[in-house]
Amino acid sequence: MAPTHRAPIEEHPDLVELRARHDRAAATPRAQMIEALALITGLYLAASPWIAGFNGFTTLAVTNLIVGIAYVLLLGGLGNSYERTHSMAWAAAAIGIWTCIAPWVVAGDVAHTRSITSNLITGAIATLVALAAASAARDRTAGRRGLRAAAPQRPTMPGNH
Repeated sequence: MAPTHRAPIEEHPDLVELRARHDRAAATPRAQMIEALALITGLYLAASPWIAGFNGFTTLAVTNLIVGIAYVLLLGGLGNSYERTHSMAWAAAAIGIWTCIAPWVVAGDVAHTRSITSNLITGAIATLVALAAASAARDRTAGRRGLRAAAPQRPTMPGNH
């Protein structure tokens, strides 16, 4: 029996084509805008206690720092991991919602005008950006399915496949 040479799975034509498709999707202006907004939103969220002036409220300051970093990590790498964007975007949307309610649920007396205003605006923006990322990922998937479904079917003769 002759030995067979098998190429590594990373070189499989379907995987190569899938990566190329994701690279093209991540290079669109919409994806780049969503990634930039996510990066700015996450960085502001992480630094907001010091920018808006409620850094004396340590529990909320630490919460915003942690969720801001998590938000940047989830959506800031949109271009590098577009194929996983849909699930990451829903997690980022949950972070946005958490940001809105955090002043009332974290320990301590941190619900003051500055912290509430900053967290509500930032949380709403974070949620909208995350939903836009989820929508972009869903649109790409639905578009691929739609193209396949809309492709005209050629009649075949018996025996011709």
